Amino acid sequence: MKKVINALCIVVMLTLVVIPLSISFADSVKSQQSPEVKGVEDKSIDERLKDAVALYIGSSQAIVNNIETQVDSTNANVKPYIKDGRTLVPVRFISESIGAEVDWDQQNSKVTVRLNNKVVELVIGNKTMKVGDKNEALDVAPEISEGRTYLPLRSLVEALGKKVFYDRGLIVISDREDIFDVSKDKGLIDEAISRVNNLPVVGSIENLKKILENYSSGYERGWGQYGGTDMAVADAPAAEAKVENSLADAGASMEYSTTNVQVEGVDEADVVKTDGEYIYQINRDRVVVIKAYDTVAGNAYSASGMKIESILNFDDDNFTPEELYVDDDYLIAIGSYYQKVPMDTSSNKRIGAGVLPKYMSKTSVKAIVFNISDKSKIKKLREVEVEGYYVSSRKIGSVLYLISNMYPNIYYINDDYNKVTPDYRDTAVSDKYINMECSDIRYFPNSTESNFMNIAAFDIRDSEEVNVQTYLGAGENIYASSENLYVSVTNYNYTLFDVMITADVVSANEDSATWAKPAVVDSTANRETTTVYKFSLNGAKVTYLNKGEVPGRILNQFSMDENNGFFRIATTVGEVWGIGDNVSKNNIYILDDTMTITGKIEDIAPGEMIYSVRFMGDRGYVVTFKTVDPLFVIDLGDPSNPKILGALKIPGYSDYLHPYDENHIIGFGKDTVEVKGNAYYKGMKIALFDVTDVANPIQKFSEIIGDRGTESDLLSNHKALLFSKSKNLLAFPVTVMEVSEAIKDEDSLAYGEFVFQGAYVYNIDTENGFKLKGKITHLSGDEYKKSGYYYNHQKHVERILYIGDTLYTLSKGMVKAHELGNMEESGSIVIP
Repeated sequence: MKKVINALCIVVMLTLVVIPLSISFADSVKSQQSPEVKGVEDKSIDERLKDAVALYIGSSQAIVNNIETQVDSTNANVKPYIKDGRTLVPVRFISESIGAEVDWDQQNSKVTVRLNNKVVELVIGNKTMKVGDKNEALDVAPEISEGRTYLPLRSLVEALGKKVFYDRGLIVISDREDIFDVSKDKGLIDEAISRVNNLPVVGSIENLKKILENYSSGYERGWGQYGGTDMAVADAPAAEAKVENSLADAGASMEYSTTNVQVEGVDEADVVKTDGEYIYQINRDRVVVIKAYDTVAGNAYSASGMKIESILNFDDDNFTPEELYVDDDYLIAIGSYYQKVPMDTSSNKRIGAGVLPKYMSKTSVKAIVFNISDKSKIKKLREVEVEGYYVSSRKIGSVLYLISNMYPNIYYINDDYNKVTPDYRDTAVSDKYINMECSDIRYFPNSTESNFMNIAAFDIRDSEEVNVQTYLGAGENIYASSENLYVSVTNYNYTLFDVMITADVVSANEDSATWAKPAVVDSTANRETTTVYKFSLNGAKVTYLNKGEVPGRILNQFSMDENNGFFRIATTVGEVWGIGDNVSKNNIYILDDTMTITGKIEDIAPGEMIYSVRFMGDRGYVVTFKTVDPLFVIDLGDPSNPKILGALKIPGYSDYLHPYDENHIIGFGKDTVEVKGNAYYKGMKIALFDVTDVANPIQKFSEIIGDRGTESDLLSNHKALLFSKSKNLLAFPVTVMEVSEAIKDEDSLAYGEFVFQGAYVYNIDTENGFKLKGKITHLSGDEYKKSGYYYNHQKHVERILYIGDTLYTLSKGMVKAHELGNMEESGSIVIP
């Protein structure tokens, strides 16, 4: 391409000057909304933006007097950005959009802006702004970027007599002080953001091919072909939860436990739910509804009257329920739906008989809503189905958010063979499938993922059509607050594919222990980054806001957190057995409401990797491990300057951290022993940490359960924990393996033999630590005698809950009830 560069061009380019808006992080924090859903208010967005200018941080799009335009029609990289906590914008665009005149003095690098009788002068690199005859200080000096002059926005605009509104990256310049009310107008603000911050549209099948070719670098994955390998992407194991399960009033006014979730007020689906009177369980492709107790004389309640009220079978054998929600008179079953779809090969001459199967597999996620006001006559209200594999879901109030991933078959795209974009269906509107057209699908530029991510949102209490948005290029782990949804994806850049593999010790004999040797990997090529996409939630309306990127990979959804408008994320980069610069390191990053990094701590515990993370308000707790378990206490109070306050090194590691109170945290993981520089896990370990003295955290109490081979569902799923601080109650399922003393003397690393499966129930407090109240199993004595290493898994206790003063344990085969006071069994039923 011919390039003509001369002095005249440079002058013209520099004449198109740009200005920074001084919007502080404090402004963004003040703009955060309260948790309740906020809808569109009295005036339409067109009325609000009349005679106004709207922009968004990081976007080249703008609105001027309700007309959509570009900040710079010749350069898409000209857009507002944040520097040192201040927003910088292009001065000529802002000035001319509000009717001001702009003069550029190239010799003195000076910008003069005139509006009515007001004159403002600024000089590139100078932190002084002249307004009329007075000089005013600037926090950030004007600068040139992308050949345009940028100035602090608020300083300039307010000097010209205009008002600036800011919320979550949205900038609106107008004559009105009250153009939006952040406490009431979230719906309108989200709509304004969507107009000036649109992701690019795929547009056509031809463009989709080009994008996917770039994403996959020509690698044809072939997902979705019948007979091939279906690849599901699911939520990683959870690692933290709210301080205490909330208590609610049942119809009988008894308190009861709820699902152990990550964020209070943001419900998560689980295999068991209760409403304080009934228990609902996903059980062998059914939902079993159990009456938890019966009313006896007076107001007494007895679990001896527990019974199965009904069993909900699904009318389609291709649907597999996985999780559920219960909300008053509504039950929502979420699961996978599998179909074999006929393939239309008529237009493809390359395909001959027997070359490809006649059917393609089609996997969808379904949310089926039932009315359960009459437990004996449960009625199906609607089905919402979205093509793809189930990633996760959240429920805020009565609105359900459902996320799925669909992997297009690139081979079929290249052969113009069948449709490749996702379908969805909502029986509240129609039984017909609706295909997402390319014109309705947006994509994330520079993504490396070739999947479609679908976000479906609908209110379970009404029949309004589901809102489905499809994006190309994201979706692994999710975190949701009451206001925002964050979707993360890890990007791998391995130009040398000599990936090191580490193997666990497979034998008790040290000589036969297998440890893989690290490969020599170019540290400049082995780089992982995590991209996080942020969406605003407002009822069934989901609005894309922005994205951020940090080095490293996350452990799971609990590596992410939002607090006071800031997003916190913990990552690991490199490998535990890496060499040189590629040795593992751990990091904490804090991002503002525009997903710009404001503070960070890097290179935590080199040579180790993150095993669990817990964010609690202005503190963070990170557990890393290689041979010992360091617990790091981190001060996050200043988002621009996070600090490590203290650390504790002890044997073992924690897979999951759960807060007891603001100064105590409970760790669940494994005990370990170090042998010749290698760490070997042993029994399950629970520990209570005291972080009152943040510089010197201590392990106040600990318990070891079983020996090598002992496992708990809790270590990979936070929902398996039952905790109530007010009841001093801690309970979880565990499978206990034990080694005899004789074998221990001969082999300290021997695996144990199966001795127990069920619930361990503890009293817990900060004075006495853990006190085992009892053990509850669903297996009979004869079943233990016959078990060996295996047992009846239909009696594997998977969840524990309480209603009033009764503790319930659930397996697929039965439910048992015990009195919390004395742990005596008070009832049981067998589930057919």
